[in-house]
Amino acid sequence: MSALILVDLQNDFMPGGALAVPDGDAVIPLANRLAGSFDLVVATQDWHPPGHGSFASQHPGESPGDSVELDGLRQELWPDHCVQGTSGAELHVGLDARQITKVFQKGTDPRIDSYSTFFDNAHRKSTGLADYLKEKGVGEVYLMGLATDYCVKFSGLDAVKLGFKTSVIEDGCRGINLRAGDVSRAVNEMKSAGAAIVSSKALPWNNLPAR
Repeated sequence: MSALILVDLQNDFMPGGALAVPDGDAVIPLANRLAGSFDLVVATQDWHPPGHGSFASQHPGESPGDSVELDGLRQELWPDHCVQGTSGAELHVGLDARQITKVFQKGTDPRIDSYSTFFDNAHRKSTGLADYLKEKGVGEVYLMGLATDYCVKFSGLDAVKLGFKTSVIEDGCRGINLRAGDVSRAVNEMKSAGAAIVSSKALPWNNLPAR
């Protein structure tokens, strides 16, 4: 059985949001269309407590895009975003939530970030997504969402390591490209690790209407 994983399709990552991914909202119609063809669709949310350690506002003298050490790991600093209970943390209003079987939240520990949909950045704690998928008999996952060079990339790498047959729907993702070439490097890294990089146009169910 295959599952569609919708990565962080939240307001703060959309144009006008606190950490906007360029053209991020363009993937919403595709997500709705493809979701209708999967028996299992899961979504993830960045779900940070106020004052999360990945926020530049918590590090005097630092700005978004700078790097610091956070709980023993190199941490890219970001604007405050996807704070628990705020409108910015909510899934985009255009996303058809009726098609989503379960939502998994990540980044809840203030001491460590969580790009991957499966683990925090140090692999100290699981989100429970892998166990859930395996309990449901899922052997193959398709990933799409935001952002290609961060949460999608680390989710794809972990999915391969966890033994899932992994495909990344490239036109269903958008990247931040904080540094020139980040998106292309992320795609190449996922491909080298064993993930298939596919276009939605090549999927046989692309033209089916959303349920």
